[in-house]
Amino acid sequence: MATIANVAGDMLRGAANFFRAVGQDNPNLAEQMEQNASAYEEVAKLVEADPTAEINLPEQPPQG
Repeated sequence: MATIANVAGDMLRGAANFFRAVGQDNPNLAEQMEQNASAYEEVAKLVEADPTAEINLPEQPPQG
């Protein structure tokens, strides 16, 4: 039986695939979409490994 963390990981990976598809269709967005995809995949790994882990987030998101 799948856990909620497994389902969340699968959904995050699906979103990563979506971002990559958008980037392939829109070369001007490709770099940003790849960054988004990588971030979603990293969070998928984290949530599956330890769904209740705490993380320190920056005060403000990086600008770029």
